[in-house]
Amino acid sequence: MRGWCVLYPLSQLAQIVGGQLDGPPELVIRGVAPFEEAQPGEISMAAEERYLKAVASCRASALLVGEDVGDLGLPVIRVANPRLAFIALLEAFAPRYAPQAAAVHPTAVLGDGVTLGEGVSVAPYVTVGEGTRIGKGVTLHAGVRIGRDVVIGDYTVVYPNAVIYDRTEIGARVIVHAGAVIGSDGYGFVSTAEGHRKVPHIGHVQIGDDVEIGAGVTIDRATCGATRIGRGTKIGNLSQVAHNVQIGEDCLIVGMAGLAGSCRIGNRVTIAGQAGIVGHIQVGDRAVVGAQSMVSKDVPPGAFVDGTPARDLQENLRTVAASRKLPELVREMRHLKKRLEELEAQLVREGAPLGEAED
Repeated sequence: MRGWCVLYPLSQLAQIVGGQLDGPPELVIRGVAPFEEAQPGEISMAAEERYLKAVASCRASALLVGEDVGDLGLPVIRVANPRLAFIALLEAFAPRYAPQAAAVHPTAVLGDGVTLGEGVSVAPYVTVGEGTRIGKGVTLHAGVRIGRDVVIGDYTVVYPNAVIYDRTEIGARVIVHAGAVIGSDGYGFVSTAEGHRKVPHIGHVQIGDDVEIGAGVTIDRATCGATRIGRGTKIGNLSQVAHNVQIGEDCLIVGMAGLAGSCRIGNRVTIAGQAGIVGHIQVGDRAVVGAQSMVSKDVPPGAFVDGTPARDLQENLRTVAASRKLPELVREMRHLKKRLEELEAQLVREGAPLGEAED
Protein backbone atom coordinates (compact mmCIF):
# COMPACT_ATOMS: atom_id res chain seq x y z
CA MET A 1 0.00 0.00 0.00
CA ARG A 2 2.06 2.90 -1.29
CA GLY A 3 1.42 6.58 -1.81
CA TRP A 4 1.39 8.00 1.76
CA CYS A 5 3.92 8.11 4.57
CA VAL A 6 3.06 6.11 7.68
CA LEU A 7 5.99 4.54 9.53
CA TYR A 8 5.94 2.02 12.37
CA PRO A 9 8.73 0.17 14.15
CA LEU A 10 8.16 -3.57 14.02
CA SER A 11 7.69 -3.67 17.80
CA GLN A 12 4.71 -1.30 17.55
CA LEU A 13 3.10 -3.40 14.83
CA ALA A 14 3.46 -6.46 17.07
CA GLN A 15 1.61 -4.56 19.78
CA ILE A 16 -1.12 -3.46 17.36
CA VAL A 17 -1.85 -7.04 16.27
CA GLY A 18 -1.23 -8.59 19.68
CA GLY A 19 1.50 -10.88 18.35
CA GLN A 20 4.90 -12.28 19.32
CA LEU A 21 7.79 -10.54 17.56
CA ASP A 22 10.76 -12.56 16.31
CA GLY A 23 13.07 -9.95 14.82
CA PRO A 24 14.62 -6.52 15.42
CA PRO A 25 12.07 -4.34 17.24
CA GLU A 26 13.54 -1.14 15.77
CA LEU A 27 13.05 -2.24 12.14
CA VAL A 28 10.94 0.45 10.45
CA ILE A 29 7.99 -0.67 8.30
CA ARG A 30 6.43 1.82 5.88
CA GLY A 31 3.58 -0.21 4.41
CA VAL A 32 1.72 -3.49 3.96
CA ALA A 33 1.55 -5.32 0.63
CA PRO A 34 0.53 -8.62 -1.00
CA PHE A 35 3.04 -11.45 -0.63
CA GLU A 36 4.07 -11.48 -4.30
CA GLU A 37 4.37 -7.67 -4.55
CA ALA A 38 5.93 -6.75 -1.22
CA GLN A 39 9.14 -4.72 -1.30
CA PRO A 40 11.83 -4.02 1.31
CA GLY A 41 10.38 -1.86 4.06
CA GLU A 42 6.96 -3.53 3.82
CA ILE A 43 5.22 -6.29 5.75
CA SER A 44 3.07 -9.04 4.25
CA MET A 45 1.09 -12.07 5.39
CA ALA A 46 1.95 -15.74 4.92
CA ALA A 47 -1.10 -17.53 6.26
CA GLU A 48 -1.05 -20.46 3.82
CA GLU A 49 1.43 -23.27 3.22
CA ARG A 50 2.07 -22.21 -0.37
CA TYR A 51 3.35 -18.83 0.83
CA LEU A 52 5.52 -20.37 3.51
CA LYS A 53 7.14 -22.54 0.84
CA ALA A 54 7.86 -19.47 -1.28
CA VAL A 55 9.47 -17.35 1.45
CA ALA A 56 12.83 -17.40 -0.34
CA SER A 57 11.33 -15.36 -3.18
CA CYS A 58 9.55 -12.86 -0.94
CA ARG A 59 11.14 -9.40 -0.71
CA ALA A 60 9.15 -8.18 2.29
CA SER A 61 11.11 -7.05 5.34
CA ALA A 62 8.76 -8.92 7.68
CA LEU A 63 5.89 -11.38 7.63
CA LEU A 64 2.73 -11.95 9.64
CA VAL A 65 2.41 -15.69 10.30
CA GLY A 66 0.63 -18.23 12.49
CA GLU A 67 1.80 -19.14 15.97
CA ASP A 68 3.11 -22.57 14.92
CA VAL A 69 5.39 -21.31 12.11
CA GLY A 70 9.10 -21.88 12.73
CA ASP A 71 12.15 -19.89 11.67
CA LEU A 72 11.77 -18.45 8.17
CA GLY A 73 15.03 -16.57 7.96
CA LEU A 74 13.41 -13.12 8.21
CA PRO A 75 11.56 -11.15 10.90
CA VAL A 76 8.06 -12.41 11.70
CA ILE A 77 5.15 -11.53 13.96
CA ARG A 78 3.38 -14.68 15.15
CA VAL A 79 -0.35 -14.45 15.89
CA ALA A 80 -3.19 -16.87 16.56
CA ASN A 81 -5.26 -15.66 13.60
CA PRO A 82 -3.14 -14.11 10.81
CA ARG A 83 -6.14 -13.03 8.73
CA LEU A 84 -7.72 -11.18 11.62
CA ALA A 85 -4.40 -9.58 12.51
CA PHE A 86 -3.93 -8.57 8.87
CA ILE A 87 -7.07 -6.45 9.17
CA ALA A 88 -5.44 -4.56 12.05
CA LEU A 89 -2.36 -3.98 9.87
CA LEU A 90 -4.46 -2.63 7.01
CA GLU A 91 -6.26 -0.31 9.41
CA ALA A 92 -2.94 0.89 10.82
CA PHE A 93 -1.65 1.82 7.36
CA ALA A 94 -4.93 3.19 6.00
CA PRO A 95 -4.61 6.68 4.46
CA ARG A 96 -5.38 9.50 6.86
CA TYR A 97 -7.97 11.34 4.81
CA ALA A 98 -9.50 14.39 6.43
CA PRO A 99 -13.12 13.65 7.31
CA GLN A 100 -15.82 15.43 5.37
CA ALA A 101 -16.82 18.57 7.26
CA ALA A 102 -20.06 18.42 9.24
CA ALA A 103 -22.10 20.81 7.12
CA VAL A 104 -24.81 20.97 4.47
CA HIS A 105 -23.47 22.00 1.07
CA PRO A 106 -25.31 24.91 -0.57
CA THR A 107 -26.24 22.77 -3.57
CA ALA A 108 -27.97 20.14 -1.43
CA VAL A 109 -31.77 20.17 -1.40
CA LEU A 110 -33.59 19.21 1.81
CA GLY A 111 -37.36 18.76 1.83
CA ASP A 112 -39.76 20.06 4.43
CA GLY A 113 -39.54 18.46 7.84
CA VAL A 114 -36.09 16.88 7.36
CA THR A 115 -34.24 16.47 10.64
CA LEU A 116 -30.46 16.19 10.86
CA GLY A 117 -28.56 14.90 13.87
CA GLU A 118 -25.42 16.44 15.26
CA GLY A 119 -22.37 16.29 13.02
CA VAL A 120 -24.18 15.29 9.79
CA SER A 121 -22.29 15.94 6.55
CA VAL A 122 -24.29 16.53 3.36
CA ALA A 123 -22.14 16.81 0.21
CA PRO A 124 -22.90 18.63 -3.06
CA TYR A 125 -26.08 17.81 -4.99
CA VAL A 126 -27.59 15.56 -2.36
CA THR A 127 -31.39 15.54 -2.25
CA VAL A 128 -33.37 14.49 0.81
CA GLY A 129 -37.15 14.05 0.70
CA GLU A 130 -39.58 15.56 3.16
CA GLY A 131 -40.00 14.03 6.58
CA THR A 132 -36.73 12.11 6.49
CA ARG A 133 -34.81 11.68 9.75
CA ILE A 134 -31.02 11.40 9.67
CA GLY A 135 -29.07 10.45 12.80
CA LYS A 136 -25.91 11.99 14.19
CA GLY A 137 -22.58 11.65 12.45
CA VAL A 138 -24.13 10.48 9.14
CA THR A 139 -22.18 11.20 5.94
CA LEU A 140 -24.03 11.60 2.64
CA HIS A 141 -21.60 11.81 -0.27
CA ALA A 142 -22.14 13.71 -3.50
CA GLY A 143 -25.20 12.95 -5.58
CA VAL A 144 -26.99 10.77 -3.04
CA ARG A 145 -30.77 10.64 -3.52
CA ILE A 146 -32.95 9.98 -0.46
CA GLY A 147 -36.73 9.79 -0.63
CA ARG A 148 -39.47 10.79 1.79
CA ASP A 149 -39.94 9.51 5.34
CA VAL A 150 -36.62 7.65 5.32
CA VAL A 151 -34.88 6.88 8.62
CA ILE A 152 -31.06 6.66 8.69
CA GLY A 153 -29.27 5.66 11.90
CA ASP A 154 -26.23 7.21 13.53
CA TYR A 155 -22.83 7.19 11.81
CA THR A 156 -24.09 5.60 8.63
CA VAL A 157 -22.17 6.44 5.42
CA VAL A 158 -23.84 6.63 2.02
CA TYR A 159 -21.44 6.88 -0.92
CA PRO A 160 -21.96 8.83 -4.17
CA ASN A 161 -25.04 8.34 -6.33
CA ALA A 162 -26.70 5.77 -4.11
CA VAL A 163 -30.51 5.97 -4.19
CA ILE A 164 -32.69 5.30 -1.15
CA TYR A 165 -36.42 5.20 -1.87
CA ASP A 166 -39.30 6.40 0.31
CA ARG A 167 -39.90 4.89 3.76
CA THR A 168 -36.68 2.89 3.87
CA GLU A 169 -35.32 2.26 7.38
CA ILE A 170 -31.54 2.03 7.76
CA GLY A 171 -29.79 1.27 11.05
CA ALA A 172 -26.65 2.66 12.65
CA ARG A 173 -23.12 2.36 11.24
CA VAL A 174 -24.39 1.05 7.92
CA ILE A 175 -22.21 1.47 4.81
CA VAL A 176 -24.01 1.94 1.49
CA HIS A 177 -21.59 1.98 -1.43
CA ALA A 178 -21.84 3.94 -4.66
CA GLY A 179 -24.69 3.24 -7.02
CA ALA A 180 -26.69 1.02 -4.68
CA VAL A 181 -30.47 1.24 -4.99
CA ILE A 182 -32.54 0.49 -1.90
CA GLY A 183 -36.31 0.30 -1.98
CA SER A 184 -37.10 0.12 -5.69
CA ASP A 185 -40.20 -1.80 -6.80
CA GLY A 186 -40.00 -5.57 -6.77
CA TYR A 187 -40.43 -7.52 -10.00
CA GLY A 188 -44.06 -8.58 -10.07
CA PHE A 189 -46.57 -8.81 -12.91
CA VAL A 190 -49.79 -10.69 -13.64
CA SER A 191 -50.16 -11.67 -17.29
CA THR A 192 -53.53 -11.11 -18.96
CA ALA A 193 -54.81 -11.16 -22.53
CA GLU A 194 -54.26 -7.41 -22.63
CA GLY A 195 -50.68 -7.55 -21.36
CA HIS A 196 -48.73 -7.69 -18.10
CA ARG A 197 -50.34 -5.90 -15.19
CA LYS A 198 -47.90 -4.52 -12.63
CA VAL A 199 -48.23 -5.67 -9.01
CA PRO A 200 -48.02 -2.59 -6.75
CA HIS A 201 -45.26 -2.79 -4.15
CA ILE A 202 -46.43 -0.76 -1.17
CA GLY A 203 -44.05 -2.22 1.44
CA HIS A 204 -40.61 -0.98 2.39
CA VAL A 205 -37.05 -2.06 3.26
CA GLN A 206 -35.58 -2.46 6.76
CA ILE A 207 -31.80 -2.66 7.17
CA GLY A 208 -30.23 -3.48 10.55
CA ASP A 209 -27.19 -2.01 12.26
CA ASP A 210 -23.65 -2.61 10.95
CA VAL A 211 -24.78 -3.84 7.53
CA GLU A 212 -22.57 -3.19 4.49
CA ILE A 213 -24.15 -2.92 1.05
CA GLY A 214 -21.79 -3.14 -1.93
CA ALA A 215 -21.62 -1.00 -5.04
CA GLY A 216 -24.48 -1.49 -7.47
CA VAL A 217 -26.52 -3.66 -5.10
CA THR A 218 -30.30 -3.52 -5.55
CA ILE A 219 -32.69 -4.25 -2.70
CA ASP A 220 -36.39 -4.24 -3.64
CA ARG A 221 -39.19 -3.05 -1.41
CA ALA A 222 -41.77 -5.60 -0.30
CA THR A 223 -45.08 -6.10 -2.05
CA CYS A 224 -46.48 -5.41 1.41
CA GLY A 225 -44.70 -5.67 4.72
CA ALA A 226 -40.91 -5.41 4.61
CA THR A 227 -37.81 -6.72 2.89
CA ARG A 228 -35.35 -7.18 5.78
CA ILE A 229 -31.57 -7.32 6.06
CA GLY A 230 -30.36 -8.45 9.50
CA ARG A 231 -27.73 -6.83 11.67
CA GLY A 232 -24.11 -7.31 10.62
CA THR A 233 -24.85 -8.80 7.20
CA LYS A 234 -22.46 -7.91 4.35
CA ILE A 235 -23.70 -7.87 0.74
CA GLY A 236 -21.18 -7.84 -2.13
CA ASN A 237 -21.23 -5.73 -5.26
CA LEU A 238 -23.93 -6.16 -7.92
CA SER A 239 -26.08 -8.50 -5.85
CA GLN A 240 -29.88 -8.54 -6.11
CA VAL A 241 -32.24 -8.88 -3.14
CA ALA A 242 -35.83 -9.21 -4.33
CA HIS A 243 -39.10 -8.22 -2.69
CA ASN A 244 -40.01 -9.65 0.72
CA VAL A 245 -36.66 -11.44 1.14
CA GLN A 246 -35.74 -11.98 4.80
CA ILE A 247 -31.99 -12.15 5.53
CA GLY A 248 -30.76 -12.97 9.03
CA GLU A 249 -27.85 -11.60 11.02
CA ASP A 250 -24.14 -11.77 10.18
CA CYS A 251 -24.65 -13.28 6.72
CA LEU A 252 -22.01 -13.04 3.98
CA ILE A 253 -23.53 -12.59 0.53
CA VAL A 254 -20.80 -12.38 -2.07
CA GLY A 255 -20.89 -10.34 -5.28
CA MET A 256 -23.45 -10.98 -8.04
CA ALA A 257 -25.59 -13.26 -5.89
CA GLY A 258 -29.32 -13.24 -6.63
CA LEU A 259 -32.04 -13.82 -4.03
CA ALA A 260 -35.53 -14.23 -5.50
CA GLY A 261 -38.72 -13.00 -3.89
CA SER A 262 -39.77 -14.15 -0.41
CA CYS A 263 -36.80 -16.44 0.19
CA ARG A 264 -35.67 -16.67 3.81
CA ILE A 265 -32.02 -16.75 4.79
CA GLY A 266 -31.02 -17.70 8.34
CA ASN A 267 -28.25 -16.29 10.52
CA ARG A 268 -24.55 -16.53 9.60
CA VAL A 269 -25.30 -17.97 6.17
CA THR A 270 -22.64 -17.68 3.44
CA ILE A 271 -23.83 -17.31 -0.16
CA ALA A 272 -20.87 -17.32 -2.55
CA GLY A 273 -20.46 -15.33 -5.76
CA GLN A 274 -23.06 -15.63 -8.54
CA ALA A 275 -25.16 -18.06 -6.54
CA GLY A 276 -28.93 -17.92 -7.02
CA ILE A 277 -31.71 -18.65 -4.53
CA VAL A 278 -35.16 -19.53 -5.93
CA GLY A 279 -38.15 -17.69 -4.51
CA HIS A 280 -39.79 -18.89 -1.27
CA ILE A 281 -36.78 -21.13 -0.49
CA GLN A 282 -35.46 -21.33 3.09
CA VAL A 283 -31.74 -21.53 3.84
CA GLY A 284 -30.98 -22.58 7.43
CA ASP A 285 -28.59 -21.00 9.90
CA ARG A 286 -24.85 -21.35 9.18
CA ALA A 287 -25.45 -22.97 5.79
CA VAL A 288 -23.01 -22.38 2.94
CA VAL A 289 -24.01 -22.07 -0.73
CA GLY A 290 -21.13 -22.55 -3.19
CA ALA A 291 -20.26 -20.19 -6.01
CA GLN A 292 -22.57 -20.24 -9.07
CA SER A 293 -24.90 -22.67 -7.34
CA MET A 294 -28.64 -22.63 -7.99
CA VAL A 295 -30.65 -23.41 -4.85
CA SER A 296 -34.06 -24.80 -5.83
CA LYS A 297 -35.08 -26.48 -2.57
CA ASP A 298 -34.73 -25.76 1.14
CA VAL A 299 -31.23 -26.02 2.64
CA PRO A 300 -31.03 -27.38 6.21
CA PRO A 301 -29.02 -25.60 8.91
CA GLY A 302 -25.28 -26.13 8.69
CA ALA A 303 -25.37 -27.74 5.24
CA PHE A 304 -22.84 -26.99 2.50
CA VAL A 305 -24.48 -27.19 -0.93
CA ASP A 306 -22.95 -26.69 -4.35
CA GLY A 307 -23.75 -27.08 -8.04
CA THR A 308 -26.74 -26.62 -10.34
CA PRO A 309 -29.09 -27.65 -8.97
CA ALA A 310 -27.44 -27.22 -5.59
CA ARG A 311 -26.97 -30.38 -3.54
CA ASP A 312 -24.75 -31.60 -0.72
CA LEU A 313 -21.15 -30.65 -1.44
CA GLN A 314 -19.71 -34.19 -1.15
CA GLU A 315 -22.44 -35.60 -3.37
CA ASN A 316 -21.79 -32.91 -5.93
CA LEU A 317 -18.03 -33.54 -5.86
CA ARG A 318 -18.62 -37.27 -6.48
CA THR A 319 -20.94 -36.42 -9.38
CA VAL A 320 -18.39 -34.07 -10.92
CA ALA A 321 -15.63 -36.67 -10.51
CA ALA A 322 -17.80 -39.34 -12.15
CA SER A 323 -18.68 -37.03 -15.05
CA ARG A 324 -15.00 -36.71 -15.90
CA LYS A 325 -14.92 -40.46 -16.59
CA LEU A 326 -17.82 -40.35 -19.07
CA PRO A 327 -15.67 -40.22 -22.25
CA GLU A 328 -13.75 -43.30 -21.07
CA LEU A 329 -16.97 -45.11 -20.17
CA VAL A 330 -18.44 -44.35 -23.60
CA ARG A 331 -15.36 -45.81 -25.28
CA GLU A 332 -15.61 -48.95 -23.12
CA MET A 333 -19.32 -49.32 -23.92
CA ARG A 334 -18.61 -49.06 -27.65
CA HIS A 335 -15.85 -51.67 -27.34
CA LEU A 336 -18.14 -54.02 -25.38
CA LYS A 337 -20.94 -53.53 -27.88
CA LYS A 338 -18.62 -54.35 -30.76
CA ARG A 339 -17.28 -57.42 -28.95
CA LEU A 340 -20.82 -58.61 -28.21
CA GLU A 341 -21.78 -58.28 -31.88
CA GLU A 342 -18.70 -60.31 -32.85
CA LEU A 343 -19.57 -63.06 -30.38
CA GLU A 344 -23.18 -63.19 -31.61
CA ALA A 345 -21.97 -63.48 -35.20
CA GLN A 346 -19.64 -66.30 -34.22
CA LEU A 347 -22.45 -68.19 -32.50
CA VAL A 348 -24.63 -67.84 -35.59
CA ARG A 349 -21.85 -69.27 -37.77
CA GLU A 350 -21.45 -72.23 -35.40
CA GLY A 351 -25.21 -72.89 -35.41
CA ALA A 352 -25.79 -72.16 -31.74
CA PRO A 353 -29.12 -70.51 -31.05
CA LEU A 354 -28.81 -67.03 -29.62
CA GLY A 355 -30.03 -66.43 -26.12
CA GLU A 356 -29.41 -70.05 -24.94
CA ALA A 357 -26.69 -70.76 -22.44
CA GLU A 358 -24.31 -73.67 -23.06
CA ASP A 359 -23.12 -76.09 -20.41
